[in-house]
Amino acid sequence: MSINTDKRAKEILRLLLSHGRASVEELTSALGTSPASVRRDLVRLEARGLVNRTLGGAMLANHGGPVYEPFRFDASFQVREDRFSTEKQRIARAAAALVQENETIGFSAGTTTALVARQLLHRKNINVITNAVNIGMELSSSTRLHATLTGGTLRWAGAFSLVGPTAIESLALVVMDRLFLSATGVDAERGATLIQPDEAAVFRAMARRARQVIVVADSSKMGRVSPAVVCAPPEIDLLITDNGMSEEAARTFAASGIKILAV
Repeated sequence: MSINTDKRAKEILRLLLSHGRASVEELTSALGTSPASVRRDLVRLEARGLVNRTLGGAMLANHGGPVYEPFRFDASFQVREDRFSTEKQRIARAAAALVQENETIGFSAGTTTALVARQLLHRKNINVITNAVNIGMELSSSTRLHATLTGGTLRWAGAFSLVGPTAIESLALVVMDRLFLSATGVDAERGATLIQPDEAAVFRAMARRARQVIVVADSSKMGRVSPAVVCAPPEIDLLITDNGMSEEAARTFAASGIKILAV
């Protein structure tokens, strides 16, 4: 989907989430676009199982059902999750394999960390601490795991990331065996970085409370630098990425002392 198409789809889902159903006419007026564009968007959303088209409009798929489906109605999160999805799944499996019973595991918010957490659903006796609302909700379906949310403020639509002083202060009371950390950029010189400074502050607090910091990021993030630093290279114990990383990038990371697991 193009950027404009994705924005329209996201807004359609938000309108339907608020009202349950809407007519093509109502959606056309709200989006400021043509009925033909709205109908094409609805066809795409129905193909993804997100909406059911009705006579003259649409409604949320399975609207009103009792089951919480994490980020089902958030188009922006789904788009991010779908990018490098095969690689992210391999990263998630490799990361989850490191987790041992009776450990306390931290997960920062992010699409790849959410996939790692999902791998633990059928495990037992694992304590999870996260600032990601979607991860907490998904793990709540298991009676054999114990998930704790940091608290804090939800500031950005589609991020599911709790930030702010409350989130940071709550982390002062915990110790984690391992932290799985997401990043929008991972650079051999500057380390793991994010776009939002407030979110980076929470991630840094999580890293300070972890015995092992593991960055999980697909190869498209390698060599990128975002404005807010989370961890400098010496603070990263392990980087799990996919085998799409170039040999030159791998040598650069190795020279910086970062241990790499490419899957």
